Formats: sequence, C-alpha cells, structure tokens
Amino acid sequence: MPNLRLMSQNQWYWSDNRPEWEALGLDSSAATRMHGHIRVLQELLPDVLGCQEMTPEMQQYFKFYCQDAGISNYALIWGNYTPIIYRTDRLELVDTEYLRFPTEIEGLPGHYNDVGSKGANLAVFRCKENGKMFIFLTTHLWFKRGNPTHPRYYEGSNEARSHQLRLCKDMIARYRKTYGDLPTVLLGDLNPGPDWEALLDAMFDQGYEHAHDLAVEYATEDDGYNTTTTKGPGTWRHLHYLHNAYDHILLKDWPAESIRRFDRYMPDYYLTVSDHAPVWIDVVL
Repeated sequence: MPNLRLMSQNQWYWSDNRPEWEALGLDSSAATRMHGHIRVLQELLPDVLGCQEMTPEMQQYFKFYCQDAGISNYALIWGNYTPIIYRTDRLELVDTEYLRFPTEIEGLPGHYNDVGSKGANLAVFRCKENGKMFIFLTTHLWFKRGNPTHPRYYEGSNEARSHQLRLCKDMIARYRKTYGDLPTVLLGDLNPGPDWEALLDAMFDQGYEHAHDLAVEYATEDDGYNTTTTKGPGTWRHLHYLHNAYDHILLKDWPAESIRRFDRYMPDYYLTVSDHAPVWIDVVL
C-alpha cells in the first residue's frame, strides 16, 4: 500500500518586489520567493500539492526552478491561480477539470471573485503502485468577512463562501458518479477564519470530515498563519486551528485509520515566502 502525502499551500500572489521589502534588504518578487517554495517541495516531497494564489509568473518560475533543482518529476495541471502539482513517477492523471467561480451570485448583493482568482481545480489520480484511485480538489474561496463588526466586512461573504464550497462538492459528485465513490480530498484556502461557525454546515455536509479529526498518529492544533504582508515579513501567530485557520483539508470515504498525520510546516525562513503555511496529510491507500 503506497503512503501518500497530500498538501495544500497558499503561495501568496504577489509577483513584484515591494519598496517596503527592498528597504529592508529583502525581495518579495515571485522570482525570489519561488526559490523558497521549491525548498518546501524538496523538504516535504508531497505527492500532490493543491495551490492557491499561484500567479502565472510563479508557475513559470516553478517549472524552471524544478529543473534547476533536479525535481523534474513534478508536473503542473493548469487551474488559473489554483493549479495542481503532482509526482508523475508515483501517480497517473486520469481526469481533470477547472472551474472559475462566478463573480455574481443570485440573491447576493455584491461581487465575489476578485481578479477572477477564486475557483476550484479537480484531478482524478491513479496510484501506479497498486492501481487505486482518488479524487483531489483544491480551491480558494472568497476572502472578505461576513461579520458586520469586522473591519473587512462585505455583505454576503459568508453566503458566497458557502455557495462556492457547494460548487466544489457538486463538481466532485459528478466525478464520483463517473468513477465510483472514490476516496476524496477537498482542500485549500477556505477562508472561514472568524466566520467558522457560519460555514460549519457547508463544510461538513455530504459526509465530509476534517482531516484533523481523522488523523490517528498526529494532528497539529496550530492555525498555520503568519503576519507577513506587502510591508514586510511577519511572525507566526500560533493560534488554535479550529477557530482561526484559513487552510483546511476535508475528506470523504477514506478507509478507516488511513489518515495518519495532519500537519502544518512553519520554518522561520518561510516568513519571507508566504503568509499561509503549507498544510498536509499523510495517508495510506
């Protein structure tokens, strides 16, 4: 049975070097930060990585830097700002589809897809070792807050996130109808944060469970978020995951005790790479 590492990573969309970073003797450009993302790839060696906020420039540097680092066994499945990266030596791509979320949602008053970056990217994979298959979807949901007292409040935000999450599940359901009730992972930057309670039903309906609750060997409690901004690198927040995390892994129909580890990666060098720590699971399939 192959052991697989499945990971989500918001890579921070910024592509240029900010003056504030330059004044600190640092470089926030995609060309520089992608070296850090390649380092993460080398250190964690995920079998599948679902990305968010990975700009076209970052995707181009990724391809070049992987070659330079001698890890050309990684392939990228285009998905706008949410590509999927996977190991071609271990996995076969069976099917794939990208969905860009609509900007307007019927019944809601605003626009809920800034620069068209919010969407979902799905892949069906077959393990080369034993032929077993699974469905993998990475997504990035709307980011503004649904609480009127929050400084980033935007009317309809909670409802927009719930709608987008259900679009993801509808997309998955179509592929489960085609390929059977395969083990499924839905992960990404779900942006629940302080609005967690408002999204509970949408997150866990249709039989989905949180990887944190299924891991039998280790599950981190950290939220994996830091205070890095366009003004400069920050510090790790080290807050409890449930009510503060943005990045999550939801699972459906995985074999009992197959989820071994739920973790986040937070080395100090990563504070100049992105504001979201990679989150991953180790599974046996």
